[in-house]
Amino acid sequence: MRLNLGCSFEYRGETETAAVVLVEPHSDLAGTVEAARWDEDPLETYLDVYGNLCRRFILPVGPSRFRYSATVRVSSEPEAMPGREDVQRRVEDLPAGMLHWLLPSRLCESDSLVDRAWELFGRTPMGAERVQAVCDWIHGTIEYGVASVPTTTAAETLDCAGGMCRDFAHLGITFSRALGIPARYVSGYIADVGVPGPFPPMDFHAWFEVWLGSQWWTFDARYNVPRMGRVPVGRGRDAVDVAMVTTYGDARLERMKVWADEIAVDEGAEFAPSGSTRGGL
Repeated sequence: MRLNLGCSFEYRGETETAAVVLVEPHSDLAGTVEAARWDEDPLETYLDVYGNLCRRFILPVGPSRFRYSATVRVSSEPEAMPGREDVQRRVEDLPAGMLHWLLPSRLCESDSLVDRAWELFGRTPMGAERVQAVCDWIHGTIEYGVASVPTTTAAETLDCAGGMCRDFAHLGITFSRALGIPARYVSGYIADVGVPGPFPPMDFHAWFEVWLGSQWWTFDARYNVPRMGRVPVGRGRDAVDVAMVTTYGDARLERMKVWADEIAVDEGAEFAPSGSTRGGL
């Protein structure tokens, strides 16, 4: 299956503003990107410490706009889920590189929510069943659509029992780490493919991954079902590490659009016509 995906951002700056933009498929997916285009050429391209593909721009004084679009190949099957052989390892048996993903982070205070995590999930079977129990609880207990801010923590989401997809992911990560399961935050695109409508306005999505057996597995407490058409963009400790745009100056976001649409087999266009783009924020 091929997806036509991308985004555009419009800013207004009072001064020239340095910006780092993270909106492209993760570097692990480089072989699946058939075409890509920036309307404005970035100053520099680099991989951050998590392998995320970042671009540096200078936003000018006054109005500015940049746009990214690409054609990406994805599986036409729902994402795989871990099996019985993908067990949860004891902390002392984890690869050393996984220990980093057990630590609390700014928005995922797993150290302060340890008791709550074990109270809720300590009697569930270890491994995938325990992570699924976490997702089931979040999906059934936390109300989706409750406004949050970029600094909202997992503990605050738990207290108000509501949030957006990033808050669902933060809470899943926090509980998983508290239970001794390495977990990381993921942001990206997800197409409305294989699920019934009506569909909300398209936006970037957030979910989380856990380490079971010998690999990372995708879990999504917001939708709580395996999906197709998911394209990871950024991976990190929490949302702080994978902001779509990080600005270093006085520039205000005025408009954003995001799209991720399946390309019909007989459709020749590589990029979305403007009429098919669904608005984001």
